[in-house]
Amino acid sequence: MSGKDLSVLLSVILIVAMLIIPFPGWLLSFLIIINISLALLVILTSMNMNEPLQFSIFPSLILLLTLFRLGLNVSTTRAILAEGDAGKVVETFGTFVTGGNVLVGFVVFIILIVIQFVVITKGSERVSEVAARFTLDAMPGKQMSIDADLNAGMISEQQARERRDKIANEADFYGAMDGASKFVKGDAIAGIIMVLINMLFGIIIGMMQLGMPIAEAATHFTMLTVGDGIVSQIPALLISTATGIVVTRAASEGNLGTDITKQLFAYPKMLYVAAGTIFLLGIFTPIGILLTLPIAALLAIGGYMITKSKEQNVPDEEEIEQEIEMDEMKSPESVVNLLNIDPIEFEFGYGLIPLADTNQGGDLLDRVVMIRRQLAIELGIVIPVVRIRDNIQLQPNEYRLKIKGNELAKGEILLDHYLAMAPGIEDDSIEGIDTIEPSFGLPAKWITDEVKDTAEMYGYTVVDPPSVVSTHITEVIKQHAHELLGRQETKQLIDHLKETYPILVEEVTPTPLGIGEIQKVLAKLLREKVSIRNLPIIFETLADFGKMTSDTELLGEYVRQALAKQITAQYAEQDHIMKVVTLSGKVEKLIADGVQQTEHGNYLSLSPDVSQLILESVAKEVEMLSLEQQTPIILCSPAVRMYVRQLTDRYFPQVPILSYNELEANVEVQSIGVVNVE
Repeated sequence: MSGKDLSVLLSVILIVAMLIIPFPGWLLSFLIIINISLALLVILTSMNMNEPLQFSIFPSLILLLTLFRLGLNVSTTRAILAEGDAGKVVETFGTFVTGGNVLVGFVVFIILIVIQFVVITKGSERVSEVAARFTLDAMPGKQMSIDADLNAGMISEQQARERRDKIANEADFYGAMDGASKFVKGDAIAGIIMVLINMLFGIIIGMMQLGMPIAEAATHFTMLTVGDGIVSQIPALLISTATGIVVTRAASEGNLGTDITKQLFAYPKMLYVAAGTIFLLGIFTPIGILLTLPIAALLAIGGYMITKSKEQNVPDEEEIEQEIEMDEMKSPESVVNLLNIDPIEFEFGYGLIPLADTNQGGDLLDRVVMIRRQLAIELGIVIPVVRIRDNIQLQPNEYRLKIKGNELAKGEILLDHYLAMAPGIEDDSIEGIDTIEPSFGLPAKWITDEVKDTAEMYGYTVVDPPSVVSTHITEVIKQHAHELLGRQETKQLIDHLKETYPILVEEVTPTPLGIGEIQKVLAKLLREKVSIRNLPIIFETLADFGKMTSDTELLGEYVRQALAKQITAQYAEQDHIMKVVTLSGKVEKLIADGVQQTEHGNYLSLSPDVSQLILESVAKEVEMLSLEQQTPIILCSPAVRMYVRQLTDRYFPQVPILSYNELEANVEVQSIGVVNVE
């Protein structure tokens, strides 16, 4: 145990001892001086803090100091009643401070009690109660503000976590202060009761046990009681004042002294007004010019000096700001920061600012939050924060989406229009501006609000501009989700899985597979729109086959087969029917014969003519299915599936390539086309 911890424990034991063991007068005097010193230290600390959380121990400290003060009251009461003497400090406050007049001392004590109990303690208690309630009521709004800043990219995850912790600590602090203020109130009441007990029983003991005349007993014990009361109430008054200062502190950049001088004298001209008022008060009232003139002159001189000081500091502040900017530009950190690339950036022209401005009804930030939640459920990865900002280099109604610094999508929307997409053949009676729907490339029209109802009656799908943008963002991120999953993100997924499946994770990584190999397998799945949310099954498969091979392409095929239920549910219709395009035996044999095996893995090596024939046949089948509004799915044997994917990936990235082992047994497969070559 450290010395600091031991000293606090000994202090608490001392407080308990004061309640039981009689202390000599010199020790009581020593402890009373310590009590006054601690009270001074507390009020000075409260005046020099910038925010309440810098003195977070204050509620507990109030309890300990109150208990210490009550212990002293019990000890001094015991000494006064038992020996008629409570030490030099109590005697000094009873005679010197009160001027030797018992009645004056008693009145001073009553005034201290009234000031503390009625004014300061009552006010501090009310402010603590209101501050605690308002802080709790404001917590949801503050949390939403932090989430909005996080989604907008204005703060990092670490900064958001720190701000959330601060909000929670503030709520705990003000709640504790609300309870701690009751200790101060109870202490004031206990002080009044102890004084009455000391006076009444002191006179009785002086007369009956010490043989004093009633006048002498009343004078002696009243003097000691008043001295004890004053010496106790002065620290209590300081603690009450410190409580009021702490709970009334608002947001500030400086301590209490700095804020008072900075804000009270922020308007020097008001000092001239005050000086003139005091000067006229001395002329037109019996107070006299001799008293008011020095004060008026002091106020006027102060106003003049503050005005001159502000005029001199203005250019200095501008120069300092310029120097700071130049230093930041010259510092190596400023250059290093330019190398940072945001994972996802959404930029828009100035005409689309209402889309993201909450004051103008924009809800893009909320939509981005929902997009991240939706993709986490669908794909099983945490999408990075989307940085949203305006760009004056873009056209007013233009926007673009970047992933890792590369522009992957762009579009143009009209905020005062709706996007209407025809169910089939467009109706010429629907007037609008012809355009292309950005997410899926469908022909569409921008229509006005007057035409909206008519378009919906004709079967058009009508979408508002924010939905167009959010859908486009969602589809682009889905398409490039594998690019957002790096080793760092993979490590976060592994750590999350390890919380519930520690044995499974330990069996897979760091041996036989490292984070890099796991990342490649997961990225391969995401590239083909297979969700990796079911990480336990993925890791079970990696644990089974990772010891046999480190080929990530082959491991990906094993994982796909383990996710057969998921893949089947993703592509099968509700009646367990799946319509597919199959490969002819000749095509599968050509692909199987074209596989080249090397020490770095297997790859497909076909002659350009054969590849061209296969791709033309695939294109023909895909086009026919698209005309029939059927989703094209190519089904092949497990041995060639990944090589068919390699062949078609560049030309038909959206066409799913499935193998027979990736389908459940209860699915009815219907072949509606065959890929063949002559």
